Amino acid sequence: MAEIALDRTDYKILHHLQNNGRISNAELAELVDLSPSPCLRRVKALENAGIIKRYAAIIDAKSVGLPISIFVNVSLHSQERSSLEKFEARIAQYAEILECYLMTGSFDYVLRIVVPDLESYEHFLAEKLTRTPGVANIQSSFTLKQVVYKTELPLQNHR
Repeated sequence: MAEIALDRTDYKILHHLQNNGRISNAELAELVDLSPSPCLRRVKALENAGIIKRYAAIIDAKSVGLPISIFVNVSLHSQERSSLEKFEARIAQYAEILECYLMTGSFDYVLRIVVPDLESYEHFLAEKLTRTPGVANIQSSFTLKQVVYKTELPLQNHR
């Protein structure tokens, strides 16, 4: 992937695409004061550079039967590179895990998991996570309410 230096127009494009990934090129071009051809070239360059990773719809989890969201802290027996790599490769296969972060502090990883109900989480825990090689400790925290959820990066300082 080629690296590119971003200018104000690129940041404007990113801002608008973060808010509406289905915007037409003509609409986007108008919003960022470009003609359609140069606008499309910039979008393609942002995609080719890996700055725009992909386009996706944001689905309401509750509406599709996945109302339970859990944050799980995981500690491993060993923090050797090979142990971390094995853990990461295994959990990447689990559809219930939407996010995983390698952490500093008292736990090695924080996972965000979604499931339809507590029984499903119990099954996930018993059949998948606790059977993952290297896992030493698991601590689960169930969310009560989503207060803030954003997908837009704060690019306003660059526009």
